[in-house]
Amino acid sequence: SRFVNGLVLDHGGRHPDMPKELLNCHVMTCNVTFEYEKTEVQSGFYYSTAEEREKLVESERKWLDERCRQVVEFKRSVCKEGESFVMINQKGIDPLSLDIFAKEGILCLRRAKRRNMERLTLACGGSPIHSVEDLDAAQLGFAGKVSEVSLGDDKFTFVEECRHPRSCTLLLQGPNGHTIAQIKDAVRDGLRAVKNAIEDRAVVPGAGAFELAAAMHLREVVARSTRGRPKLGVQAFAEALLVI
Repeated sequence: SRFVNGLVLDHGGRHPDMPKELLNCHVMTCNVTFEYEKTEVQSGFYYSTAEEREKLVESERKWLDERCRQVVEFKRSVCKEGESFVMINQKGIDPLSLDIFAKEGILCLRRAKRRNMERLTLACGGSPIHSVEDLDAAQLGFAGKVSEVSLGDDKFTFVEECRHPRSCTLLLQGPNGHTIAQIKDAVRDGLRAVKNAIEDRAVVPGAGAFELAAAMHLREVVARSTRGRPKLGVQAFAEALLVI
């Protein structure tokens, strides 16, 4: 188990030729489709010959290729010598588009979870991109290192060395699910205790520390300043606190 000053995504690249480790990365978080999609309204395409079908397929491919070309040109315009480009998309990317990006040296993750997309912008900076027509360098985040790591049978993508991260990851590992669940509960309890202490600006010690301090205060301060029979009551109460 270790602390990652960045984000750990629970999936890796979807193309065998994509790079496994990149340095000085511009991170583009987007919600743009790079695959054929069904129309949002009830509709259909009808053709009577094979040539018409080929034209339909060609026009769809041309539409996707144009989107890929815009991303590739954007990458070339923002990346300087020694810099890399990472694209993390909430929607899908078809195999041909993945091949285009792999040849350009772009690491692509598709169908990322929404919660990961929200944390990415907190960790790396930048803002989500919803259209390839709105590509702007100011919307990109930055990570010093992005790498794909295999842990057991699963692949994870580590986004590390962010400049001003406001989101981070605790990577918990254990021999079985039960142990990991126990570690997770213990970490969550500890983090909540720290959060409450910061918000309340006060700490109440546990393990009988309060009772011990109260008994000492009653004996050394209150009992000495009390006269008569009430002093016996103060001493008895101090003794009772020590029993706790």
